[in-house]
Amino acid sequence: MPVLVCGSLAFDTITTFHGRFAQQILPEQVHILNVSFLVPTLRREFGGCAGNIAYTLKALGGEPVVAAALGNDGGPYLRRLQDLGIDSSSVRVEAESYTAQAMIITDTDNNQITAFHPGAMQQAHLIDVPARDDLTLAIVAPDGREAMLRHAAQLHERGIPFVFDPGQGLPMFDGEALRGFIEQATWVAVNDYEGRMLCERTGESLEQLSRRPHLKGVIVTLGAQGCELWVQGERTLVPGVEAEQVVDPTGCGDAFRGGLLYGLERGWPLARCVELGNRMGALKIAQAGPQNHRVERIEG
Repeated sequence: MPVLVCGSLAFDTITTFHGRFAQQILPEQVHILNVSFLVPTLRREFGGCAGNIAYTLKALGGEPVVAAALGNDGGPYLRRLQDLGIDSSSVRVEAESYTAQAMIITDTDNNQITAFHPGAMQQAHLIDVPARDDLTLAIVAPDGREAMLRHAAQLHERGIPFVFDPGQGLPMFDGEALRGFIEQATWVAVNDYEGRMLCERTGESLEQLSRRPHLKGVIVTLGAQGCELWVQGERTLVPGVEAEQVVDPTGCGDAFRGGLLYGLERGWPLARCVELGNRMGALKIAQAGPQNHRVERIEG
């Protein structure tokens, strides 16, 4: 069944710094920070949370429906979605904006510094959750602030269960807004850093957050270490999957979420969904770019 993927579509400009940020940024001098990184390699990739999640979900055999905004330079991205067989009927094209752009520098420890221009993403709130009866699941991933609030509210009103995935958009929301998302969502997915920020802003621990009667799980990704599941106050650690090689972490979390959604749509136990998500993250990190990993379709 189709899965609605609400989030950003962006072009990623990805560069590599052949050193460590920690050796270049002096903590005692951050108040006068003026740092330049030599980045010998550069490439441009299709990215954005919605595009990345939909890519893995489609590759697994799912049916993503993307709700996102592109700018006046977004024609190649729209054609890519169509070529991949991804439903783009809810993609809005803004004639007066550029497509969102992410400029990413990765160091040898796989730490990243990102500058992000939202562009057309700032108009994503003008997209409605499509009025169709076959949508049984959705994800609200990082997007424009108003878009995330509006899409979560619309999904809740229509009784469509969804994953709340605040990602790098989390700092846009205060504790009250975050608690509102959690009250509407069926699952919450964050990485460990975002999990700590979520707890700080809501004033609740992960255990407390997970005890809400309507929540089926709080999912905390831990990179190579795997994933924590919090279900009604109980914590389970799902081990990670060792990658063949570590090439590029960009989009690993989105690949995880594509696997998670595939399992949720099929009614798998949450731990099995997360296991698949871990496998997708390990596949992705072995490839450069967020949408270049090869995935074998899964039946059942």
